[in-house]
Amino acid sequence: MKKEAKKSNEAQLLDLLKRVLPKATDDAQLAGKIYQAIELELKSKARALAFEKFCGGIELPNLEPKAVADVKLQLAASFGDGDITLKPNKKEQSLMVEVALPDGGQFASQIKVGPVGAAAGEEQEVILKFVPFPVCLPGDKELVWLLAKRENLSPEEAGIALSKLEEEFWASKTGQKLIRDRVERNFPEFIARVPGGLLTEVGLKRHYKTPEPVKLLRIAPRR
Repeated sequence: MKKEAKKSNEAQLLDLLKRVLPKATDDAQLAGKIYQAIELELKSKARALAFEKFCGGIELPNLEPKAVADVKLQLAASFGDGDITLKPNKKEQSLMVEVALPDGGQFASQIKVGPVGAAAGEEQEVILKFVPFPVCLPGDKELVWLLAKRENLSPEEAGIALSKLEEEFWASKTGQKLIRDRVERNFPEFIARVPGGLLTEVGLKRHYKTPEPVKLLRIAPRR
């Protein structure tokens, strides 16, 4: 409930800015820049908090090389295209985590040695399960990308989130570099290259980077 209220407050703030800024200045370009800057700052804050929460859910039994390598594997699964740096601190019994994403995003957090658990007095958040969310393109409905969505998202909401993320990806530094490198701007290239962590932030997950053809089952004749 707290998370939903926060999202609602941010949405209300952006909506208010959209209505107030044009009245505060006659410079439409300036108003647009101010709005975009605040929107990016809110997104950056949300991503930083999501990263902190993600790291808080990783269990670190000790600072042995195997345990540190396991943490790196978990981070790579969600931030595969990012540059991951891990710095064990034996004195503090913690692991410093730094991730630099291709789009310029940089995140840092700390994982304490010990079991994962909610801090004292902190309300434990219910982790929503992922459910199947297969998608296809209008021009080729026989090829299906096997994605998943959080169970609280409707198929329509998940579709909107996916479309918005695709737009943001191609507008990012990474997306613009890919376009300059003559990578075709389309859904298959997006879904194959978008970092898993960005998908997770909007409640989505990618099982495979390439589509699978729909299998037509042949029913065995009854005897």
